[in-house]
Amino acid sequence: MDLGSGAGNDAFVARALVGETGKVIGLDMTEAMIEKARKNAASLKFTNVEFRLGEIEKMSIADNTADVVVSNCVLNLVPSKKKAFSQTFQILKPMGHFSISDVVLTQPLPASAQTAAELYAGCVAGALLKEEYLAIIKETGFKNVKVVIEKPLNVPEDLLKQHLSAAEMRSLDRSKPLALSITVYGEKP
Repeated sequence: MDLGSGAGNDAFVARALVGETGKVIGLDMTEAMIEKARKNAASLKFTNVEFRLGEIEKMSIADNTADVVVSNCVLNLVPSKKKAFSQTFQILKPMGHFSISDVVLTQPLPASAQTAAELYAGCVAGALLKEEYLAIIKETGFKNVKVVIEKPLNVPEDLLKQHLSAAEMRSLDRSKPLALSITVYGEKP
């Protein structure tokens, strides 16, 4: 299962891993992306991928359906991470796992920046603190949760200055990155 599948690129990579007898389901909330993914799959003659319109916080996927859930920098854009991870837990089969790449914060983002469209588009405005993000995953019931990749994410100072006051800029600890790109792994017992 690929959450926030867009035009289908990650689903197409996964389809090679599941083989012809396996199946990959891509979920996206925009009709245009679902249409594009379906056209891409048809032109590539991929028969083991399916794309569905829907929201990550309320998936219309049966419980215990997926062996693996993947997502690439989408969950930080979802308003309720708790609902998103709860739904992910529900659709996974027992002993299934997820591997999710996402953006998290290393320090709180001032309120004025949390609604900035440019920061939202850059996947920063919707992000949670790393500790809070991981706590939600564990509270949902996932086990063996670990960050397997962690890289600093550059948020340009010029962009921050457009949305933060001088006092808010001074409150940021610029000795460390504001955001991180992480890949998290977790298992459903």
